[in-house]
Amino acid sequence: WLKPSWQRKRQPEQETRPAPPCQLRAAMDIDLLNPDPKEERTRHKLKRMIQSPNSFFMDVKCPGCLQITTVYSHAQTVVL
Repeated sequence: WLKPSWQRKRQPEQETRPAPPCQLRAAMDIDLLNPDPKEERTRHKLKRMIQSPNSFFMDVKCPGCLQITTVYSHAQTVVL
């Protein structure tokens, strides 16, 4: 059975100290703010720091008739 509160022995209050501030800072192996451009190119297009596609459109000028044609960078067919 529990004793009534006036019969219980009081336990001494323990001192509570605040946790010391962290003085050690571990150095990171890689710089997250300034990634290496070579590594960024090899990453998946959605996992780069700034998302960008791997493909692009380009204007190609025909050497004979000087006509400009827009071609997709990953095109698998030849444009004449």
